[in-house]
Amino acid sequence: MTDLPRGQRLHALDGVGVAYFGNDWYAENRTSSHHVAERLARQLPVLYVDSPGMRAPNTSGRDLRRGLRKLAAALRRPQRLGPNLWHCTVPQLPFRRVPGVDLLNQVFGRWAVRRALRLSGIQRRISWFVVPHPGFLAGQLDEELCVYYCIDDYAAHPGVDVETIAARDEALSRCADVLFVAPPALLAPKRALNANVVPAPHGVDLALFRQAADPATELPPAAAALTHPVIGYIGSIHEWIDIPMLEWLAQQRPHWSFLLVGQAHVAIDGLRRLPNVHLPGAQPYASLPRWAKAFDVTIIPYRLNRQVANANPLKLREYLATGKPVVSVRNPEIEKFSNWVRLADDRDAFLRELEAALQDDSHEAAARRIAAVADQDWDRRVDSVMAAVTDAHARRIPAFPSMSPTLP
Repeated sequence: MTDLPRGQRLHALDGVGVAYFGNDWYAENRTSSHHVAERLARQLPVLYVDSPGMRAPNTSGRDLRRGLRKLAAALRRPQRLGPNLWHCTVPQLPFRRVPGVDLLNQVFGRWAVRRALRLSGIQRRISWFVVPHPGFLAGQLDEELCVYYCIDDYAAHPGVDVETIAARDEALSRCADVLFVAPPALLAPKRALNANVVPAPHGVDLALFRQAADPATELPPAAAALTHPVIGYIGSIHEWIDIPMLEWLAQQRPHWSFLLVGQAHVAIDGLRRLPNVHLPGAQPYASLPRWAKAFDVTIIPYRLNRQVANANPLKLREYLATGKPVVSVRNPEIEKFSNWVRLADDRDAFLRELEAALQDDSHEAAARRIAAVADQDWDRRVDSVMAAVTDAHARRIPAFPSMSPTLP
């Protein structure tokens, strides 16, 4: 693979922009989708396309109204977020089993994205998918290259239309000119679908999260008042979080403080009733190191299911960049960091590892944890990704099978 210096890469892609299909731009969590897009926009024009519609519908009336509101939003002009970055929303109606809805999504999606690209001034383009469900647009946008940056086992997410998402994920995996894969557990199945697979581990905003180890970093008032030790978690509280284990841990150690920083998307009444559990809700991304500074130990308390087995948790590297001890459940990606992370297979082991982490920490250990991710910042990750994209673009071998009916 050619690894051109950045200046030559920019010259090689001169005049090319990116139609980037990602997670909700305004979500409380900043995911790899956001980190990569922001850094791509430093090199190329990027249209970031929010793509709602992966979840299977629950209540028809409510979901229909929500879908119509999103459709209305798609008619607005793209919003300029920066010198080289635009944002728009192009939703899909989730009622894919209703006759005609899938074709409507395809026709409307193609028209809306091409319109947004035109209004953003992006004439030549690469299509770049971080989510699979708009993948039917691959090859429909007159793009010069198709990239699929797979960061998760999407069909294993709770509440999604499993059959459709699995089919879209497979089709997009097959047709992509370059297929980046973040979770190690997905590398083998993806290579069975596409010869152009490139491992793409997550990065970390090292400069930001190292602030947790800076004596000058101030604690948020709500964290400064907590009794130590403080067991800390940063991230959304979703179905994949082992809430019963968290309740049990807090009950076993009532003199510890459990500080869970993030938006709750599931019922957590049991946690709210515990006096040593503190739930400040979602916090601005830039403030997260201030909260992390209050932690004595960080945790990854996932349920052990298919989604977690195939996950590449972004918070793992962020925790290590703070220098704080980490206790986690295990999966293939987390096990790669077993020299710096304490692993547990059940709640009793999790508690034992928490106690060990509290008793066995030092400045030297914190420095080793930071050093473990010091070469994995997002700038380096995106430079590596762009080298692969530039090489594929230079070869210009489009590989688009027919993924959808011919559209007008």
